[in-house]
Amino acid sequence: MSPCLEKLGQCFIYSGPTATAFVANLETNIQQRIRLALGTDPNVRLFRNQVGQLPDPRTGRPVQFGLAKGSADLVGFKTVTITSDMVGQQIAQFVSIEVKTPNGRLTTSQQSWLDTLKTAGAIAGVARSPEDAVGLLDA
Repeated sequence: MSPCLEKLGQCFIYSGPTATAFVANLETNIQQRIRLALGTDPNVRLFRNQVGQLPDPRTGRPVQFGLAKGSADLVGFKTVTITSDMVGQQIAQFVSIEVKTPNGRLTTSQQSWLDTLKTAGAIAGVARSPEDAVGLLDA
């Protein structure tokens, strides 16, 4: 595991024995470890979802990007097999994982996003480690 400077919220990440180290925030490091841990499950596909706003360089008007304000860091689906009247068919269950540091807190819009998805039947929650993310998908 990479040595982290938790007080600064930063981690040193090495991509190989001869690669140059670069500094990323702690949440980014946790997110990458989650993606690596879940990337081996053939029934799970997750995508990084960056949300924000930047000015259009031509007009200066704000341009929103990402799914929606409050949407989670990782979104995708888990393939599940349906029982009873749809025996043997598979569906994709929406997955939304908000990545937080051990002390990180959800914003109101992030909590609302997760609550709405859970109510609709999605797998949605907060992960502070790869183990948390695996637990969300196994529940």
